[in-house]
Amino acid sequence: MIVATPTGQLSAPVAPGRMGAALDIQAAQVYLDELGRWRDGRRHELDELDKAALQAATGSAATGDILLSMALWKAVSDRYELLLATWNSGRVGATELIRMSTLIWGRLDTGTASGLSVSLPEACRLSDALLSQLRVKLGLDPSGMEITERIRQLRAQMERIREQIDLEPAGAAQQQAALEQSRLARRLKELADKAGRGGDVAGLLGPLEIEAATYERDLIVNAARRRDAAALLRRAREQRADLEAREVALRTIVEDCVRRVDPAPRYAVPDTAALGPVPNTREELESYLRRLDQVSRAMTIAQTAYTQALRDHSELDSRLEAYRAKADATGITEVPDVARAYELARHALDEQPSRMVLAEQLVSVYQTYLRTTPAPHGSRIGERSNQVTPSATPAEET
Repeated sequence: MIVATPTGQLSAPVAPGRMGAALDIQAAQVYLDELGRWRDGRRHELDELDKAALQAATGSAATGDILLSMALWKAVSDRYELLLATWNSGRVGATELIRMSTLIWGRLDTGTASGLSVSLPEACRLSDALLSQLRVKLGLDPSGMEITERIRQLRAQMERIREQIDLEPAGAAQQQAALEQSRLARRLKELADKAGRGGDVAGLLGPLEIEAATYERDLIVNAARRRDAAALLRRAREQRADLEAREVALRTIVEDCVRRVDPAPRYAVPDTAALGPVPNTREELESYLRRLDQVSRAMTIAQTAYTQALRDHSELDSRLEAYRAKADATGITEVPDVARAYELARHALDEQPSRMVLAEQLVSVYQTYLRTTPAPHGSRIGERSNQVTPSATPAEET
């Protein structure tokens, strides 16, 4: 459900389902309706913030967050259009509902300079956090704002931060994040207690809202970057395993080609092991993947060359045997010159390695003999002609 705060800011709808599982059709329809309203309302809010930033003295300090907010909105809007196309006015089956869950929970390219990729729900929550931060930065919260609602929003944000921290890898970083969340939660509790006693906390809530929104944003961004790094690591391992398998097969092709064909291509087979172990940092992984791509291209070039050489040899062998079959049909197989030409060509092709230049010439010589040697008298072709001639009638024999 979309919630509108007293300031008019919309909160992102709760996404249904999970990655890889078909959505409930009713939940999918509700989510699309709410996401559409959130998208349209958020665009209006961003336009208003953009105008306010141009007029505010501190507007330049908010430019980066406004640009990021616009990029997030565009990414969400594009994904919403894909969801609508897949939904097709409700004409969906299990396949389409699974595809919709992938569109919701899969990685969403925000198009930012950092290359940040988040899921659709994360992008919406990140947009909410940025908008809250921008409102406070630009001083757009009305002085008569209900303190209770702002505290409620902060409590909900603290819970989201806690859930995000639970997704962090176990270790010192997660412990430090938990300490930071506890610190923010204590400040919120102190403000809530002060407000409950009738104290004025309006001026104190703003800085806490900015700090909490910034921290939530950083947690979401870091989680997305970790997923990106994990995807790069998985891709590097899979590509390296593929190259190792290709290398073994390619060496077999090379050995076969060198044994059978002369001259053979002179491409070296890249040694995948020379790349070293797969690294585990993003920068090193990106460099490693580029080297893997270079090795893959080198293997493709070598495989094409050696395979083509073997294919040329096989094609020449097939041509010779086709000419031999034609010689049998015309009855000139046993003609001494023809037979000798065949033996020479056959020997050149069977030789290991086969000297391809010589073999091509000898096959051409055999073809020339085949074209220029007449069929001998009484050959099988003549016999076949006699067999198909109609027999004389009794009157003609008389």
